[in-house]
Amino acid sequence: MKERESVQDQSDPSETDSEELLQLDGKSISEWVSEIDAISKDVEAELVSRDIGCHLVQVLEAVNTVLFDLRGFKRTSITLDPENSYLHSVLNCRCSTAFLISVIYIEVCKRLNVPIVGSPVGEDFLIWPKTEYPEELFKATSGQSLFSIVNGSCVDDPGSMASDLTAKSLQDLDIATNRDIIGIALANLIRLHWRRASKSSRGLMLTSPLSQLNNISSSNFPLLRPQDLRLAIAAAERLLILQPHNWALRRDLGMMLYYDRQYGEAVQELSICMAFAPPEEEAVLEPFVERLHLLRLISSLKPLGSDRLTVP
Repeated sequence: MKERESVQDQSDPSETDSEELLQLDGKSISEWVSEIDAISKDVEAELVSRDIGCHLVQVLEAVNTVLFDLRGFKRTSITLDPENSYLHSVLNCRCSTAFLISVIYIEVCKRLNVPIVGSPVGEDFLIWPKTEYPEELFKATSGQSLFSIVNGSCVDDPGSMASDLTAKSLQDLDIATNRDIIGIALANLIRLHWRRASKSSRGLMLTSPLSQLNNISSSNFPLLRPQDLRLAIAAAERLLILQPHNWALRRDLGMMLYYDRQYGEAVQELSICMAFAPPEEEAVLEPFVERLHLLRLISSLKPLGSDRLTVP
């Protein structure tokens, strides 16, 4: 045991050093994690001030009080503001979509020894306390059910799939793992940055060039915001690490690389995509990849960036 502890002690400093090197808005990862620790301690203080026991409903009500009343966190609809889409930014600005607010909720409750699980349902990511008796989640207590306490107003919105859930249908949902949650976050970033990148080209879709082969040339490119395009590419590359056989994701990455005029990389990704794609999709991609080979050859004969057309 002592030897094992010694090995652990030797490895910790290097891990800590590497974390400290990565700064996000002036703070290390450990400092951002401490922000969540501080929220959980505020919840503990709230429970003490109420002089109440640790019944589940009371703990969750205290979490809501600290998060939404005292700290001012709030759920928003889909936004094009990157500040609302990165976890560290949300901890700072305290405004985000329900998904990232739910992630913070899960992490705060984990520190309070209250396991919370979640699952994507339609456009929502719903969370609830882990329990062997899901029917208890839908019983109203003080005018609210546990399910509505943790998920907010979407539970009562007739336009949301959350309003149709019951104890039985909840059991049929697949619980999201940490890997799934990271995947959802990355997919959201891809959509966010592609929308921002293509904002000046209304109606442009990633797959538009696949049906417009005659219009493909190195001089016929839509206006795109380069920084957002590269951020979308970066998110897609990281999501592919988690989902290497997702042919649609690889296709989308290939198309973004094409828009960024990285023709060689686009050819590589789309060629791999064709190996996993259904036959009908392969038939659509094949002529486009052949055209990309030609564009790559032409671009290699031109000065780099001589015909690049983007907006800041």
